[in-house]
Amino acid sequence: MTKKQTLIISLLTVTVIILALMVSDRFWLRLDLTKNKAYTISQVSRNLHREIPEPVNITYYVSDRLRNITSLVSEIEDTLIEYTAYSKGKIRLTVRDPVKAGVSRMVDELGLIPRQIQNVEQDQASFSTVYSGIVIEYLDRIDVLPWVIATETLEYDLTTRIRSLVNNTERVVGIIVGDYFRQWRMDFNLLNMVLTDAGYQIRLLQPGEDIPDNLPALFVLGGVEDFDDWVLYRIDRYIQLGGKVLFAVKGVFVDTVRGTIDARHLIDFGLLDMIQSYGAVIRSELVMDKTALIIQFQSVAMSGQTVLRHARYPLWIGVYGSSGNMDHPVSAGFNGVDLYWASPLGLYPPPNVEAVPLFTSTQEAWTMRQEFHTSPDVLYMMELEADESRGEKILGAALTGLFPSFFSGVDKPSRVGLDDELPDMPMVARASRIIVIGDTDFTTDMIAATQDVQRGEQHNLDLILRIADWLVNDDDIIGIRNRLPQTGRFDKILDETRRNSAMRFSQIVNVGLIPLFVIAAGFFIAFRRRMLAKNTEKENMNDI
Repeated sequence: MTKKQTLIISLLTVTVIILALMVSDRFWLRLDLTKNKAYTISQVSRNLHREIPEPVNITYYVSDRLRNITSLVSEIEDTLIEYTAYSKGKIRLTVRDPVKAGVSRMVDELGLIPRQIQNVEQDQASFSTVYSGIVIEYLDRIDVLPWVIATETLEYDLTTRIRSLVNNTERVVGIIVGDYFRQWRMDFNLLNMVLTDAGYQIRLLQPGEDIPDNLPALFVLGGVEDFDDWVLYRIDRYIQLGGKVLFAVKGVFVDTVRGTIDARHLIDFGLLDMIQSYGAVIRSELVMDKTALIIQFQSVAMSGQTVLRHARYPLWIGVYGSSGNMDHPVSAGFNGVDLYWASPLGLYPPPNVEAVPLFTSTQEAWTMRQEFHTSPDVLYMMELEADESRGEKILGAALTGLFPSFFSGVDKPSRVGLDDELPDMPMVARASRIIVIGDTDFTTDMIAATQDVQRGEQHNLDLILRIADWLVNDDDIIGIRNRLPQTGRFDKILDETRRNSAMRFSQIVNVGLIPLFVIAAGFFIAFRRRMLAKNTEKENMNDI
């Protein structure tokens, strides 16, 4: 090759590199090796541009100081660039530093949340205010992600909010706390937080209060012994109008108020019967399973001293993702759920209603039907009915279709001393959706009390969001959550023999084979170097 040809090839190579850099923001390649393609924009987001008549503006307000501290900012920017690239110009992205742009007061008024970070320079500590929030604008409508510092749920947050802005709809969930001993602000802080962070507005409804006909979804949390016919009529009418409901209701009362965890059969004033008329029977039993969670409790030792103990508690069930119905959007790809003193379900759907299990126990589960022994000090008493009740139990179910009215053919309920009259039932029922889970505690802050030894908080809240999305007909949105990075359990192998075999295999490989391989490799390299040195010495001698 001549010098002229070499020069031409070099110039062409440099030109190609420069042109590639110029168009690199339009073309990219990402190799996503995660099981669920968690770091690839989903199809629903790629096709979102078809639903957008007018341009959507996304502004990422991020402080340069924060950018210099963490690489997460670059990951967020990369995700936003890829997200907007699929929009075919319908979504526009702007990245700004609020301080440099002089809009700090404006973004504060919009709802972005500044954070304080500590800087240490030359042994001097100081604090800086930084931003990392997103403002989404469509026409005259605005939505805000106040603080964004990770990409795990970023696509979900963007797609749900953009769709709501474009359709001019609100993602609202009505909440009825049915049990008298529970309060929303005290017992459901985590549920409130996760729904709010996902863009849902919470509308608290008192039992018996009018339920708006256009309410997208309703959560009924307990209420077996507290709802009268007036309350039930309101809920039944809402369902007849096409309303979607989650019933998180159990058939056995466990006294967590006084901390005794004594259990008894609930006295049903109509709620369980109404749910049964829709096709789901919540049995007055407690489910136990070999997938028991760990409970921490105080016990009195033989010496009379109070000691703190840990034990697997069969009444707290860890439902694995593999026990979910892979054909239903709510349970397809979910990580499981932790249930506390749950009741099993039976499915007997009426005509025009389809009922399917969402998730079940293992085949080794059993129930407690007669006397309830709930103390972790008497674990052996929990297996008295195991032989006669062992088998797979339905723990959560989804029902869809035209539900019969529980108050069909009877007079409207009334309340003594109340002049108000309940509205009439609709002449024709509309198609609706119902989810029934035989547990209320899985929605409460109890999940945070066990998160140090379990993973219930993240998985339970994820399931609740899936339920909310499905109830408000955002089936395709659930697909985004199915692709989020998943965390498994350390005790996923239930069979004792298989678990021991896996542990032995791991020990042999990690403690035995790998160190032996490293030692053997070291001997081989040392031997080879010695042979090379001898050969070199012989060649030098021959040269002499």
